[in-house]
Amino acid sequence: MELWNSTLESGFILVGILNGSSSPELLCAIVTALYMLALISNGLLLLVITVDARLHVPMYLLLRQLSLIDLLFTSVVTPKAVMDFLLRDNTISFGGCALQMALALMLGSAEDLLLAFMAYDRYVAICHPLNYMIFMSPTVCWLIVSTSWILASLTAVGHTVYTMHFPFCMSQEIRHLLCEILPLLKLSCVDTSQYELMVYVTGVTFLLLPLSAIVTSYTLILSTVLHMPSNEGKKKALVTCLSHLMVVGMFYGAATFMYVLPSSLHSAKQDNIISVFYTIVTPALNPLIYSLRNKEVIGALRRVLGRYILPAHLTL
Repeated sequence: MELWNSTLESGFILVGILNGSSSPELLCAIVTALYMLALISNGLLLLVITVDARLHVPMYLLLRQLSLIDLLFTSVVTPKAVMDFLLRDNTISFGGCALQMALALMLGSAEDLLLAFMAYDRYVAICHPLNYMIFMSPTVCWLIVSTSWILASLTAVGHTVYTMHFPFCMSQEIRHLLCEILPLLKLSCVDTSQYELMVYVTGVTFLLLPLSAIVTSYTLILSTVLHMPSNEGKKKALVTCLSHLMVVGMFYGAATFMYVLPSSLHSAKQDNIISVFYTIVTPALNPLIYSLRNKEVIGALRRVLGRYILPAHLTL
């Protein structure tokens, strides 16, 4: 294969899942529909939690951050993938690739940490309800949100700068849906094994430590719920926790496959499928999982629609 030297003016070619599919038009339509679903559902959830004062409690403030992250995460990846397919132009500039990598890493890391903090919120609410507003005061809540964004940003910038400093001369083709560390390192013409080990260690730290905190929180929650005298209280607690666990399972399952499993177990096709799952499918499903069986969110949605949307429609 012809060697290629990268400069700031050079670009890459993203060979994502749409290019290798047997039915690319159908897959493109599905991806577009999921993106529109993610925009509408996350947008509505953001609107409802922001407008309805009854939802201005830590649980929903954290959920609003999750919706914001999902909305931004899928928007970093999906529109470009769809437009590249429609325009038959899969190129991305060197700077564009670096920006996409930094944003995807930042948003993915922020969601990873936020899900752990959301598990802590549920633990305090169920196991220590009388002290809930002490342990989850507005100050603590915003400290949690700020910590997630700051740590995620520092990690993303560090990895992006270090990854993009390597010389790339194997090929211009990134066989992946988006610019990510491991697919890009395969194009480097120098040994990156030590850095790949660092990426692995970072992945384990950012994924398994929060996941351990989540498992611990829900083990304690389950123990408390089983000793509740009220069946109604048990049901409400289990429904709330089950929705969070579904989101945790989808996100951590995909992220663990990408960043914790050894590279020898990866293939370009599998990585593409997994990347579609955590950048497109999960952001579309998260708000539905959290809201469909949540009476408070459904009630707030009806109030907001009745107060703002329907009167505006009637005046027209």
